Amino acid sequence: MSKTNEEARRITNPKSAAKGKDGRIAALEHLVKQYQQSYYNGEAEVSDAEFDRLWDELKALDPDNSLLKKIGADNTDGFPKARHLIPMGSQDKAANPGDFRGWAAKVQCPSYMVQYKLDGASLELQYKNGVLEQAVTRGDGTIGDNITPNALRMKGVVPRLDIPFSGGIRGEVVMTRDIWRKKYRDKANCRNAANGLMRRKDGAGCEDLSLITYDAAAADDSYFTSELEKIAWLKDRGFTVTACREFSTAEEVIAYREEVSKDRAKLPYDIDGLVVKDMATDMADLRRARPEKQIAFKFELEEAVTVLRAVQWSESGATYTPIGIVDPVRLAGTTVQRANLNNPDMIRAMGLKLGSVVAVVKRGEIIPKIESLAAPEQAARLLEKLRSTAEGEIVEQDIEFPGKCGSCGAALEDGGTRLFCPNPDCPKRLHHRLEKWISVLDIRELGEKLLRQLFDSGRVRHIGDLYTLSAEELADYERMGELSAAKVLRHIRSRRQLSLAAFIAGFDFEGVAELIMERVVQAGFDTMEKLRRATVEELAAVYGLGEITARTIHDGLVETAGEIDRVLAAGIISIAPPAAAETQPLRGKSFCFTGELAAMKRGQAEEKVKALGGSAKSSVVKDLSYLVTNDPESGSAKNAKARSLGIPIINEEQFLALLENLRTIEPA
Repeated sequence: MSKTNEEARRITNPKSAAKGKDGRIAALEHLVKQYQQSYYNGEAEVSDAEFDRLWDELKALDPDNSLLKKIGADNTDGFPKARHLIPMGSQDKAANPGDFRGWAAKVQCPSYMVQYKLDGASLELQYKNGVLEQAVTRGDGTIGDNITPNALRMKGVVPRLDIPFSGGIRGEVVMTRDIWRKKYRDKANCRNAANGLMRRKDGAGCEDLSLITYDAAAADDSYFTSELEKIAWLKDRGFTVTACREFSTAEEVIAYREEVSKDRAKLPYDIDGLVVKDMATDMADLRRARPEKQIAFKFELEEAVTVLRAVQWSESGATYTPIGIVDPVRLAGTTVQRANLNNPDMIRAMGLKLGSVVAVVKRGEIIPKIESLAAPEQAARLLEKLRSTAEGEIVEQDIEFPGKCGSCGAALEDGGTRLFCPNPDCPKRLHHRLEKWISVLDIRELGEKLLRQLFDSGRVRHIGDLYTLSAEELADYERMGELSAAKVLRHIRSRRQLSLAAFIAGFDFEGVAELIMERVVQAGFDTMEKLRRATVEELAAVYGLGEITARTIHDGLVETAGEIDRVLAAGIISIAPPAAAETQPLRGKSFCFTGELAAMKRGQAEEKVKALGGSAKSSVVKDLSYLVTNDPESGSAKNAKARSLGIPIINEEQFLALLENLRTIEPA
């Protein structure tokens, strides 16, 4: 490793960085200047990603640093940061016709505008009085890289419009398959090649890229009234536009998706689905971090054909979930032997039996799922192959459902979408709720073994019981003692203010996670009183819920009403009041924390983010704003994925500095 690379790693390692905020800022200034100079002399010493991490850290620690202003003004680093005119958030996704029909039923569009979902890199062109001022990459959805010089070398970018338009034009930077085959076969695919070229500081190769536009937003919100009008307007301005069609019904869109999917190999560039929008332009919706009136309708997932051999029933809380055991099969790069079956209704709807030949897909390329029975010709081919081996004939058998709860003996209730124990006093159900509460509050000192002792002794059966414990009682339990008991009790009794979404999630309503409750809260049910008054019908009208989840929330609130009141009456846990938009500077931002933090627990860091309007994610996903780790240089899977997606990786010191300087972050 070169001396300069070692220096870069040392400064990005919090354990070896210069002590104190001022010293760290000075060291960062030195490195940023040094790496700029070496780059423009043609001898770049660190990767673009390494440089960007240093840049982001300096900006987080000292947002008003003169070096940042100088670079942004005179373009000395090639990629100054720029804010989008309208957030470039992620879209909701529909993976199959059923998901799409559910979305269509929610939004009730009179007509739909349907476009190809281009598989490239998003770019926003910003115009003032008809002149291109900036071309900004997606970045974190709010702030991206200003790559204007590179964009001007691409096909399809119009430097000056024929009218004095002020606003943003959205498009996708793509590489055609023909160019990829001729010049860039060393890259995995067209998308990877396009992403690499558009971020080259010397702009080399950008002439091999094309911008295909799909949206526009004027400074005047009344400028456009329909999505098709936008496309016609873009064509008139000289832009290349994505293919688009208008449809009146969801079924027409589904049929068109099937048609396009079959013929997409004939296109000159890659697409991975359709984008479906309400034909009427809604600027307020477009400004959402995740617009509700548009959706990405993805093509069918890769599937594999295999044989269902057994069904195991996974027990979680009150619910019994079927898991299919299948003959090993390769799917999306991994060997699959277990696949989700979701619920009893799915088994019945498919007519599934042990011995059935099934199609398995990977949802989000992560979770295997039995999607359907295999097509007759596929099943026939596989069965013929098995007959020629030791497998011989396969005899189909009915799948047996468990009839009684293994914990309390109560007859299980088959609700169609789930098989569950209806007994509210079922020990397994009560214990699972306690585990969930401890997890939400991140009370690590109250470990699994101690909780099991407290539960089995009958001392703690409900959440409220935790707040009546005494140190003397705890000290009597195995492997405790006075000091350990005092420590556990101190953490249980630490005063905490939770968001309403986190509080309800802690009561373990089946299938109702914090993200779902955040949607409910954002829909206006933002106090306990409003939530308790809500009817099933009102909750079901919340975007992304549906009647089943709405009823689960409604019934769960009724069932746990006394326990909720008891917990709040103890005065240790409180619910944060609804936050005004101006007090949520992290709205639209998302954070993932990994590894140990020094100043706080991960749960406390996540609460800080949520209290300021942001969201906390458990994994690295495409639209993540920041990955926070005290080991940013490690080769962990999360770090590697964040780097591959261009997600900023910051350490705990930078995270805390970011919170201290929130005056520089505007609500999304």
